[in-house]
Amino acid sequence: MFRLTSATTRALALLTLLAAWPAAPAPLVTITAREGELDIHIDREVVARYVWGDENLPRPYFHALITPDGIQVSRNYPPDPAADGNNDDHAHFHPGAWLAFGDAAGADFWRNKARVRHLTFLVPPSGGDGQARFTVVNAYETTGDAPRTLFTETCAYLIAAHEDGYSIVAESEFKPEGDAFAFGDQEEMGFGVRLATPLTVKHGGGAIRNSAGGEQEAGTWGKTAAWCAGYSVVDGRTAGIAVMASPDNFRPAWFHSRDYGLIVANPFGKKAMTAPRDASVAPDATPVPADGTLHVGFGLYVFSAPAGEAPEVDAMYNRYLDARKPIRP
Repeated sequence: MFRLTSATTRALALLTLLAAWPAAPAPLVTITAREGELDIHIDREVVARYVWGDENLPRPYFHALITPDGIQVSRNYPPDPAADGNNDDHAHFHPGAWLAFGDAAGADFWRNKARVRHLTFLVPPSGGDGQARFTVVNAYETTGDAPRTLFTETCAYLIAAHEDGYSIVAESEFKPEGDAFAFGDQEEMGFGVRLATPLTVKHGGGAIRNSAGGEQEAGTWGKTAAWCAGYSVVDGRTAGIAVMASPDNFRPAWFHSRDYGLIVANPFGKKAMTAPRDASVAPDATPVPADGTLHVGFGLYVFSAPAGEAPEVDAMYNRYLDARKPIRP
């Protein structure tokens, strides 16, 4: 006959107590609005800013990305002459995190030769326990005295807090404004980030790694992957950003990843990313018919872990997939 010892009884009582103990509350994620900008807070600390009213950069972007424990992981915008030194290139092309296209309907939104104009919040910013969200409508326009809208974008954003950081989910639907159009074939296409200088391989002794096991620019540039992450040890923590592509996109993303700190998920640049110097390969195009739409989804994950531990980015990717469920198509 089995008898419970006093030690076993105490252990069972402890397990029962722990099971009944209330779970820690999810971090509070809130958004406050300012002129042309949203501040995103986790437990009252600003961890990112979404901007659409910048006179020097005519497209929306996120910047000042900071881990919840206070480590900046995106490059200063604009670059700081002291902190960023020789890492100050493309000051108004790489503001932090962004979605942009070097060729969409024949216009160049990456290099700011055309503009993305914020029209409205289809879903106003709101927050709460663990998550915040908002949905914007943007017009992609030519510039000049008589600007013309080429197509529109409805983008749903969701910011989710996690134990090791937070994710930003972006689900965009593009619709022609009249005529059909196409996304072109360049490496400067898609959803990207510019890492803080101390996190880069070239300037800070950091690392780049992708879901296929590739490392650094040499092993990740032009490779398809579910995610690609850049990180380094800063202030005793391993901090970084992972850029993620939705598995529901029209095809997998190649990554335009550079040791100086650029990581872009690009499902559009087939020739540019796989055969840039092969004259026998024709440039690709991703058409959107006049009566159709194109949906693409991306995400980023800002993380911080104890130094000496390899970031578990596969687990982060699964949390990104879970976070995007409420807004995926």
